[in-house]
Amino acid sequence: MTEIKPRFEFRTFGQNLGHVDELMRKHSKCEIIRESNEIYIMSAGNNENNTKIRDAKMDIKVFVKEEKGLQQWNPRMKGEFPMKTEVIRDEVFPAFGVSVPDFSRAEYTLEQYLDEIIKPHPDLSAARIFKRRFAFTINGVIAETAEIHINGARIQTACLESTDLDAVNKAREMVDLADKENINYLMAIKRVIGMEPLPEDK
Repeated sequence: MTEIKPRFEFRTFGQNLGHVDELMRKHSKCEIIRESNEIYIMSAGNNENNTKIRDAKMDIKVFVKEEKGLQQWNPRMKGEFPMKTEVIRDEVFPAFGVSVPDFSRAEYTLEQYLDEIIKPHPDLSAARIFKRRFAFTINGVIAETAEIHINGARIQTACLESTDLDAVNKAREMVDLADKENINYLMAIKRVIGMEPLPEDK
């Protein structure tokens, strides 16, 4: 089987990234427009595991390393609801890094998982995210801009990713992102919902 190499990612967020979108459209036609509703589970116990739910499927990615200002993430697990209690206990909660609650069911639907496990937990929070994403290719690099709503709060994001770090950083220069902060979804959502402080200069 062919080895899948995890990509390195640069992502930034802002109230107005319209000029970045314009530059991406200058260098590449918009290839795909996608909309989705997702749920991210935020944990006060860790900043290295990104847990996302979309279409009743759970995806957990773990931070691997940072190199040349870019972040590399790897899949940790994939699951689907209804989900067995042992999977939630033995695979999901270790990623949260918080206390494990008592379970009253053998398996949980998505709604039961959110209402009975996540909502009552003092160190966990479910953030509902709407995304409208525009895809491009810049300097051979996967690129996107997106309008997102985090629990209703509107913000914009731009992303570049590839296994070629130098190509990503060259693309950053091409679309005026060279001096922007690299921040992943996990930390950006935490800032919006108040689980992490904003940078002092923001």
